Amino acid sequence: MTTREHMEGFKLHKTASRKEEVVCVNATMRVVFQEDTDVIEDIALSFGGVRATSMLAANTQSKLIGRAWDDTLVTVTSDLLAIELRPPAGGQSDKDAYKQTLAVSLFFKFYLGVQMRLRAAQETATEKEALLSDLSATTPLPHIPARGIQVYEEVPADQSSSDAVGRPLPVKSALNNALGKSVFIDDMLPYQGELYLALVMSTQAHAKITNVAPSRALQMPGVVDFVTAADVPGSNLYGVIDRTEEIFATKEVLCRGQAIGAIVARSQTEALEAAYAVQVDYEPLPAIISIQQAIDAGSFFSENKKTLSKGDVTTGFGASDQVIEGEVYVGSQEHFYMEPQSCVAVPRGEDGEMDIFSSTQAPNGVQIAVSEALGVSSNKIVCHVKRVGGAFGGKETRCMVAALPAALAAHKVGGCRFGGWVGVGSEGGWVSVGKVAECQFVGWVGCKKDGRICALQVECYVNCGCTIELGGSFLETFLMFMDNSYKIPNFHVHGQLCRTNLPTYASFRGFGSPQSQFVMQTVLQHIAETLRLLPGQVCEVNLYRDGDVTPYNHTLEDCHVRQCWQDVLQRSDYETRCAQVDTFNRTHRWKKRGLAVTPQKFPISVPGDGTFMNQAGALVHVYRDGTVLVAHGGCELGQGLHTKMIQVTSRALGIPVEKIHISETTTNTVPNATPTVASLTSDLNGMAIANACEILTERLQPYKMAAPEDGWNKWILSAYFDRVSLSTTGFYKAPGLNYDWSTNSGRAHLYYTYGACCSKVEIDCLTGDHVVLRSDIVMDVGRSLNPGIDIGQIEGAFMQGYGLFLLEEVKWSNEGRLRTNGPRTYQIPRFSDIPSEFNVSLLRGMSNQHAIYSSKGIGEPALFLASSAFFAVKNAIMAARRQVGLDEPFRLDSPATPEKIRMACVDQFNKKVCLRG
Repeated sequence: MTTREHMEGFKLHKTASRKEEVVCVNATMRVVFQEDTDVIEDIALSFGGVRATSMLAANTQSKLIGRAWDDTLVTVTSDLLAIELRPPAGGQSDKDAYKQTLAVSLFFKFYLGVQMRLRAAQETATEKEALLSDLSATTPLPHIPARGIQVYEEVPADQSSSDAVGRPLPVKSALNNALGKSVFIDDMLPYQGELYLALVMSTQAHAKITNVAPSRALQMPGVVDFVTAADVPGSNLYGVIDRTEEIFATKEVLCRGQAIGAIVARSQTEALEAAYAVQVDYEPLPAIISIQQAIDAGSFFSENKKTLSKGDVTTGFGASDQVIEGEVYVGSQEHFYMEPQSCVAVPRGEDGEMDIFSSTQAPNGVQIAVSEALGVSSNKIVCHVKRVGGAFGGKETRCMVAALPAALAAHKVGGCRFGGWVGVGSEGGWVSVGKVAECQFVGWVGCKKDGRICALQVECYVNCGCTIELGGSFLETFLMFMDNSYKIPNFHVHGQLCRTNLPTYASFRGFGSPQSQFVMQTVLQHIAETLRLLPGQVCEVNLYRDGDVTPYNHTLEDCHVRQCWQDVLQRSDYETRCAQVDTFNRTHRWKKRGLAVTPQKFPISVPGDGTFMNQAGALVHVYRDGTVLVAHGGCELGQGLHTKMIQVTSRALGIPVEKIHISETTTNTVPNATPTVASLTSDLNGMAIANACEILTERLQPYKMAAPEDGWNKWILSAYFDRVSLSTTGFYKAPGLNYDWSTNSGRAHLYYTYGACCSKVEIDCLTGDHVVLRSDIVMDVGRSLNPGIDIGQIEGAFMQGYGLFLLEEVKWSNEGRLRTNGPRTYQIPRFSDIPSEFNVSLLRGMSNQHAIYSSKGIGEPALFLASSAFFAVKNAIMAARRQVGLDEPFRLDSPATPEKIRMACVDQFNKKVCLRG
């Protein structure tokens, strides 16, 4: 702002991903001119965030006094600041270079703002045009309230009003959720004599435990006991496949946050305070933190390496016009569910029975793990799941971090009814429960001049953490999803799981598919940049068609990826917007726009060694008043599963949804349930419910035929008085799945969910900030069970993927300490990050013979489509680089944070900083 026109200028600037975030760099700048001139009389340049404390650039200030406010000032000031802002000692890190570049860039913004006021009436037309292009640096990125269009197919006009399938009904518990009336673990009323639990966790990434001294903690107010491995009556080892992870560490800790013991107290506060008072002594051991450190040390879970190969890549490379090599990295991600890992364990007081109330996606897994830890049979343990406050894969296996200590504490203390709560404080919980696995790739692709792929070879490295958990299955999924939507005649992908001293990785929405498909999309982008082709052109020439064969030898049927691709190009007005982006980029030096389209092919089913998971059971009760209670093996995670299952029941029994209720998921109603994962829970459990309803319908058929006018309630009463069972189980197993990894043969998946997304972004080349201006998504979801829920899942998955690819960055110190351990240092997408225009369309007239009522799984596929925003950012960066003569391909890792975007936009400012450093 100008306080005395032509005489004084003042500017405040803050750079951070959002207002709530810890500031990266801020600046306060002021200039005073000699009267009626552009000569500097006084100037102040203050910067925060560049050093440990705020600083005045005193040397630079002194050398600017008496200089004219002209183009040479920018060069001189940049040189001076690049020297003065350097770290006082030691080498300059990449982060230092970024902060110094930001500081210099902020001065340039200040310079232009003042220059605009000084020169407004003096410039020639040509000079004004150039100035306007430069002045794009001073205008903020456009933040427009989000709006959008949702397109889906309405139910047929002749569909019965009692048939709820295909209708966009709200999630049944939505109102209670919004009003705060829904009961989660932390909302459960306390049991009499209930006690609380807090974990004592390792503070070392790798060390021998030499001593554990709880004596001081045990003397603190409210403390009841201290639970360790010595108190485990059964097995102290657990794991979904291999029992390799300790509930409580005994001799050695393998990561920070690993449980060593647990304090039991009469309040949560007392438990946490006492847990900090437990003294643990260590003998430090060498720790491996990063993928590169694991590669250098040869630290792998070598028995679980995998290769997927088809054709001959050597021959393919030989037939290629160009062979391109590249590397890329995809970072980790925090689940950030609103309900933390939680559990209540309640002993029943006889026969070793216990009720476990767990925030989990896998009640059967919790039942098995608790029974093994307690040394009792599974029929003594009942796991209850009413609802879960978000899971995203992180509560499939890592929920044991809460459930097992709670159950063991409840078993040890005994006596009255006991509730063992684990709500490991926010920082501790962030450390202990695991993240998404970070991944590193190096690969080679051979292609023709038109971009058609001849051969692909990729080496994949996955940071699995300190134990393998589901790493083998993760790697299989990883390799099988690598082709994404593209035909690759010669394919060879090899993957290895790195053993490091980080917490065991946790499953996440997509289970490795977003990272794997991101690599494939990066390959296509690299081809386009190398051959000077449009990325969309390279994508389209390689897209699958019906009858094509995947690398795992699955012949595609009903392949609608090209239909999704063409539809999204049309709906997004792609060609017109490409021309608009080109025009914008020519006239804006410091703001650039980018456009990108990504397709999606997402297999549904768990293949190979996980084929047994493609099954489900259900239990349906009909009561005398005509109401129906349904139980199935899936868990309500906020994704609307119970609502969809009620709609399935509505159609199967021919009754309105008001008569149907689902209470909770428990292991004593539906045993051996498959975890709620892999976007197949609606498929499996919907089929099982339909099977049960078919049995009941057959039992009721005589009464319907005898008195068709009586209606449902009278039919039920008649059957009851005739002593007909009004309760039955249902079961379903997905047919025809027989994939054999060792021979790369057999059917791996039942079907595929397809989609495509076009995103348009704008970046600030001087700060690295960006905004998503528009995203258009088209999905083939078959005949949707509930289009409202499905579109909500698509939108939510997209935003979670946006966080993965463009925002969320997990950082570890060299000692294995989590540096992004809370919302001030770790940022998830917020409302203002939603695309300003966000359109979702479901393809009409689709069907799917392999799932309940022709629907398709939808929970995970759309997450990867957010990579369209990432590649749009990459295209915008390329436009900025080409403006300074850089036209060669460049590497951009995920997430594309403001730091990476800014430093990739090469200009005179970061060149000087890096040179001076």
